[in-house]
Amino acid sequence: MCGICGVLHFDPDQPVDLQTLISMSETMLHRGPDDFGTHTAGSIGMAHRRLSIIDLTSTGHQPMNSMDGRYWIVYNGEIYNYIELKRYLIAKGYSFQSRSDTEVLLNLFIEEGKECLQKLNGMFAFAIWDSIEKKLFIARDRLGIKPMYWHYSNGTFLFASEIKALFQYPDLKAEVNLDGLQDYLSFQFCLGEKTMFKNIHSLSPGWWMEISQDGTTQTGCYWELNFQVDTIHSEEYFRQALSDLLDDSIKLRLRSDVPLGSHLSGGLDSSVVASLAASHLDQPIHTFSGGFREGNLFDETKYARIVAEHNHTIHHEIFPGAQEFVDLLPSIIYHMDEPAAGPGIFPQLMVAKMAKENVTVVLGGQGGDELFAGYVRYLIAYLEECIRGGIEGTQEDPSYIVNFQTILPNLPQLQGYQALMRHFWEDGLFGPQEERYFRLIDRGNSIRAFFNLDFIHKNSYSSFEEYRQIFTSNAPASYINKMTRFDIKTLLPALLHVEDRTSMMVSLESRVPLLDYRIVELSAAIPPRYKYSGGQSKHILRQASSSIVPKQILERQDKMGFPVPLNIWYREEPVRSFVRETLLSSSAVQRGWFDRSAVQDALDQELPFGRTIWGLLCLELWAKTFLD
Repeated sequence: MCGICGVLHFDPDQPVDLQTLISMSETMLHRGPDDFGTHTAGSIGMAHRRLSIIDLTSTGHQPMNSMDGRYWIVYNGEIYNYIELKRYLIAKGYSFQSRSDTEVLLNLFIEEGKECLQKLNGMFAFAIWDSIEKKLFIARDRLGIKPMYWHYSNGTFLFASEIKALFQYPDLKAEVNLDGLQDYLSFQFCLGEKTMFKNIHSLSPGWWMEISQDGTTQTGCYWELNFQVDTIHSEEYFRQALSDLLDDSIKLRLRSDVPLGSHLSGGLDSSVVASLAASHLDQPIHTFSGGFREGNLFDETKYARIVAEHNHTIHHEIFPGAQEFVDLLPSIIYHMDEPAAGPGIFPQLMVAKMAKENVTVVLGGQGGDELFAGYVRYLIAYLEECIRGGIEGTQEDPSYIVNFQTILPNLPQLQGYQALMRHFWEDGLFGPQEERYFRLIDRGNSIRAFFNLDFIHKNSYSSFEEYRQIFTSNAPASYINKMTRFDIKTLLPALLHVEDRTSMMVSLESRVPLLDYRIVELSAAIPPRYKYSGGQSKHILRQASSSIVPKQILERQDKMGFPVPLNIWYREEPVRSFVRETLLSSSAVQRGWFDRSAVQDALDQELPFGRTIWGLLCLELWAKTFLD
């Protein structure tokens, strides 16, 4: 796990300034405190900050040069099947000077070009310079686990693992991207390749880009998730196939030359990961959990302890408080580069800090909600479809995965979501699916009441229209697959962004076994009636893990998702003063984004703000950090 960056001038006579390259890399020291290297050759420059995980010796140093001197690579991530790929390359006549996966990746690219991407099982973002063809090749893993940003203007191409590194380049200034800002108001993340910064782009998951010395570029998608449902095999077949893949994915991700542990929230996903990891290790694994002292609604550590005791792990817990939230949030926003998607980033960082005190690599359960329909909003959407089916006489259609008889036992999952349901049902009942799902995920209604939209409305961009394009383009027939597909393409990369930054902020490598691309492809092929039977979240995952996860976890219907007691903290010191001083500061007023009187009224009323004040707070801290 590392930080990479680079500069390519299209004028071959314009040399890369070494000090600029060093300055870019220094902003990412937290990503790689173990080693540092640069390579400059005329108009190309590359830099690397290394967190040593595989092959801790100097032979794993980057930038790494091919044996013939033609290619140079900087690489961030892990290729978990590097041992098998190394055997494949040795059989083709390649020799190796290191035990690193970096050298395997470089030689595989030399052998197969961009087709090598199809053979990689891992998380990665890398850049390879061909000194003969004068071409720079960059690529990102299938799901977007590792970041890659780029900027192209005035005869220069820049790339980096973090946006802040790009702003070390002379004359590149941070400016707000109004399209990205619109996206943030609706979703609290950006759609597509957009970022919150003008002219700064994110390379899409599953894509590559080739930049030639003359300035021409080519891009391509090497992986797109196909929701072609497999109607041939039985539920038992899919249960066993998923069980086998989960086991193999965990075994691959236990490959490490440094100490390793596992996050353990007490939910199904992390419990599956921790339990399987523990079963493959000779020594007890370290597990890490967090909660809040403000009450049972903010603490599920009791469930994590059940799993820890079941697997005889060395268990660690942390309970952060309001003062730590105030102290750390500005730094969190700096490391994120963009406003955060949700307040869960704070406890996530605190657990990562605790984990780093004990291990260097940690496994986590990210991706389970998107792959196996774990969000409650899916059930809310299907409840409406169930009613529509009953009225229109299509309820017994085999294409419907739920009906009134099967959905009733799972409706208790909706306890506590009455406010969301009231909002969902008050308008547009039985409308087009894309409009109904947007209503469930749109966070803009509340935040727009506090926002001065005049300067945004000058722009013709529509977040809803881009959302609609993503939701409906090449969409699968099943409603549940339409919803999960959108979330995998948009929400999941935003959550992985948080996972990357909270772990890298403390120099911890985070691995996500549920996002092995083979598991992702299998989940897309499973018929909805097995994957989401009767509206039961993660039905097939529960079946596949029934023999390894304690019964109390399998039967839970109160999964929390690491809630933060912000509604309590907003009313108390020190958070109350911190929020007021941030949102009502002179710089915030001068910027003119927020309706000051509306914000003032909300703060004075001390209402439960939900995600509204959180969204405003993150935006203002981001603007202070990067725009001011």
